[in-house]
Amino acid sequence: MDTTTQQQKFCDRQFTAEEISIIREVVQTCKGLSRFELAHTVCELLDWKRPTGKLKARECRDLLERLENQGEIKLPKKKETKSKGSKQRIVISETVQPLSVLSGRVDAFLPLRVELVENKEQRRLFSELMERYHYLGYKMPYGARLQYLVYVDQPRCEVVGCVQFSSPAWWIKVRDDWIGWDDERRKLRLQHVVNNSRFLVLARIENLASKMLSDVMRHLPGDWLKQYAVEPWLVETMVDQQRFHGGCYRAANFLVLGQTTGRGRMDRSHQRQGGEIKTVLVYPLVKHAKRKLVEGR
Repeated sequence: MDTTTQQQKFCDRQFTAEEISIIREVVQTCKGLSRFELAHTVCELLDWKRPTGKLKARECRDLLERLENQGEIKLPKKKETKSKGSKQRIVISETVQPLSVLSGRVDAFLPLRVELVENKEQRRLFSELMERYHYLGYKMPYGARLQYLVYVDQPRCEVVGCVQFSSPAWWIKVRDDWIGWDDERRKLRLQHVVNNSRFLVLARIENLASKMLSDVMRHLPGDWLKQYAVEPWLVETMVDQQRFHGGCYRAANFLVLGQTTGRGRMDRSHQRQGGEIKTVLVYPLVKHAKRKLVEGR
């Protein structure tokens, strides 16, 4: 059956041709994700939830397997995954480092060392630091993600920051207006946008935050391309204006686009209201990023 033009009904939900196309795009562009992660990503994009608000991840995995059996998509091989979703209880070990006592100008601590989180020990350290020191705590994002630890090596080796990138928001009015997207173009090229979803600075070193962002941003394009086979063209972030000014992003040459409308970041139905208002900033990773996101070249 040609799912590019035909609808499908599954678990009492009618999936439109556009939604089937979105599922195909997610599977094709996020090749580094497991079936578990793909199901959660699709659920968020399509707002497929239970009455309790939880994602219908199990049903979505069944739908993905049905589409694979029809020859419409190619899923990664099955592997063991945890039965619970992204919400994890982080047990903070006694050895997790305290907040840094380092101070002074960032020039005295250069060069910073940026490490991509790849192994179990790095993941443990990243999640513990986020859980202990970030005001939102730690929550594993659904979908694509990369995490970084930032170190100084003098006067001693020490983690001074954590940075996380993940899948982009489905709809942000000021971002989409700035790019010049309509719904069809956004659907086609959304995966070229990466969301800076967590940023944590652990030392009171002057200009450390903006330097961290600049250094990590140089690693991001190659690492994202290697992991997900998608070239990122734009980084977006949203800053809670009640808590932060976002000066480090401005110093790192992010562009301020405006404010969110208070809807959820994955609100495809244009119905959610009452969320926190945030400042939206973006950083083009390539020349002519807006044109590429509109025209694909």
